[in-house]
Amino acid sequence: MKSLLWLILFSSARLLECVPEKPKRSALNQLTRALLRKYDCGVRPVHNWTSLTTVYIDLLLQSVLDVDGNTQSITTSIWYRQIWTDEFLVWDPEDFDGINEISLSSDAIWIPDVIISEFVDEGKSPPIPYIYVNSSGSVKNNRPMQVVLACSLEMYAFPFDKQNCSLTFRSWLHSVKEIDLALWRSADAIANDTKGFMNDGEWELLSIPSRYALTHQDDTDYAHIQFNVLIRRRPLLYVVGLLIPSGFLMLVDVMSFYLPLNSGARIAFKISILLGYTVFRVNITEELPSTAVRTPLIGVFFVVCMALLMLSLIKSILVVKLLHHSEKEVRQMSVSACLLDKYGSAAHDFTQSALTSIRTLDYINAPGDYEPDPSLEEDDLLSLTEIQSPPTGLEWLHRELASLRLALAQEDSEGSAQAEWLALCSKLDRFLFRFYLLVLVLYAGTLTLLWASWSFA
Repeated sequence: MKSLLWLILFSSARLLECVPEKPKRSALNQLTRALLRKYDCGVRPVHNWTSLTTVYIDLLLQSVLDVDGNTQSITTSIWYRQIWTDEFLVWDPEDFDGINEISLSSDAIWIPDVIISEFVDEGKSPPIPYIYVNSSGSVKNNRPMQVVLACSLEMYAFPFDKQNCSLTFRSWLHSVKEIDLALWRSADAIANDTKGFMNDGEWELLSIPSRYALTHQDDTDYAHIQFNVLIRRRPLLYVVGLLIPSGFLMLVDVMSFYLPLNSGARIAFKISILLGYTVFRVNITEELPSTAVRTPLIGVFFVVCMALLMLSLIKSILVVKLLHHSEKEVRQMSVSACLLDKYGSAAHDFTQSALTSIRTLDYINAPGDYEPDPSLEEDDLLSLTEIQSPPTGLEWLHRELASLRLALAQEDSEGSAQAEWLALCSKLDRFLFRFYLLVLVLYAGTLTLLWASWSFA
């Protein structure tokens, strides 16, 4: 009987050795279970409800993705960090194999309700489901965010503009007695930290100044921290693609004034320039910022340039029209009459005297123009008939030479009058050209000074 009992015990021991042992939980698993066993993520993590929870905030701007003047918004990519103390997530590392820090699910613990006041859209931010907690209860929530912010954009100085957009972090519900905000790094360190910014794009990061303030609302104070993102646009792309081609077209228009005045090529050339500038203006419409509040100065610049091209064309048409008018028609115009009385009187007097001499000879030599006086007696008529005898050869030759001389003088006087009229029109053309050039230089100089002051400010 005794031997049978020993046999049973020996068999039982062998069977127990064959049964596998239940695996022991890891220290990390035990710590996670211990921390979250009775944790309530809906309660602010303080043992004394009067205690204040301070949330430290840090910000790093990575890039400016888009600036939309039409919707008055800016899309940025930032690295956002929150740090606070959770009094319910404290342990002794010696009890859990020396573990000092673990990662927990962000849905399992309490997270402060800190939001961005200017927030419009979250964009395509990657989800980060975990946060880090150390043994002293310090919680670190690091998140990359792509946010669309409402910003009052000032596009008047485009493409030499600077923008100042703010990111205001505040608690949505908790007052300053429950949740206070503070900077994790110093304000100077955050303002001058531009190493992480992608500085090879269209925008250049100047600085990110920050300030802490309290907002009084409904008899309660709320803490908030405001970061001002100061950025400046790099204008080289727009200067090369927009301003320089426009300046070249205006320069070609100015040089077209040196074409001959009495040729039709000037007007055709100016029309071609105006059409080319119109096509250029249509093609660059998408490059200009669109805003319903205030027209950018570069848009006014293009409109004024087109107006100056039209003014140049109208001036050339006016001068050519005056050039092809007759002197009599132009004298009926009050302004042209004053110019002719001053510059064309000598040529006109010479022409009038020559025409008077020719008309007098024609009147004398006309065969049917002479009528005798009825009071003359018959003897007197006979004597006159005797006097009007046919001219001799020398007299006829002398009379023909005189007529030829007067005809040549008339032709010379007409050519001289045309030359004087052309010279007068050339003087008017030079005057209008200088006036046009003066307006163009003043306008271009003013814009250049404005853009230079904005660029180097």
